Amino acid sequence: MRLRFAPARITLKSNVRTTVDGKLVVMHDATVDSRTNGSGRVKDMTLGQILKLDAGITSGEAFRGVPPPSFEEVLVWVRGRCGVYVDSKDVAPRALTAAPERHGMVDRSVIYGGEELLRQLPGLRVMPEAMNAPTARRLVQELRPRVIAFDARDFTDDAIAVAREAGAAIYVDRFGPADNEGAWQNAIDRGATGIQTDKPAELAEYLKGKGYR
Repeated sequence: MRLRFAPARITLKSNVRTTVDGKLVVMHDATVDSRTNGSGRVKDMTLGQILKLDAGITSGEAFRGVPPPSFEEVLVWVRGRCGVYVDSKDVAPRALTAAPERHGMVDRSVIYGGEELLRQLPGLRVMPEAMNAPTARRLVQELRPRVIAFDARDFTDDAIAVAREAGAAIYVDRFGPADNEGAWQNAIDRGATGIQTDKPAELAEYLKGKGYR
């Protein structure tokens, strides 16, 4: 999970997958191998099996024995604290639609994923990838997104203009060499309302110092 900061709010990023019994679990990879002491594909395991695994093995001694979180647990924890950005890795649309509604998090959630999935999520705040200006224009017409995602490749002036003309919020990735104050300010100056970072504390302090929070 990463933190995504916007000038007005904090959003917790969760990579979500569906288990074989139709439950949602937070797991970045298609398998549990690199993140836990277990092995196997998430979609072939039940939520109960995954919750018995140790997800703290790569995070230091203090986290030993901590299981992977279910998406339901994340929603319970963030409600009233921050929003949630759902990076849909391999998700059953029905389960994904029901969870934010059940926890009163529809207005505090954004759902990132492929077009096919996003078309099956009526009522949720979907966030497609811009890709380029023509694609962004088509997505605006077909999905009416309130948020559009950008990365280093598609954060171009013409694609940004499409989002701004549509009144959609602009979320942009700033990782690696671009995860610094100059790049954060450049993104804000060009219309970004959300920044995804690996330096949440530093970005929060920067935004506060600039009066964005």
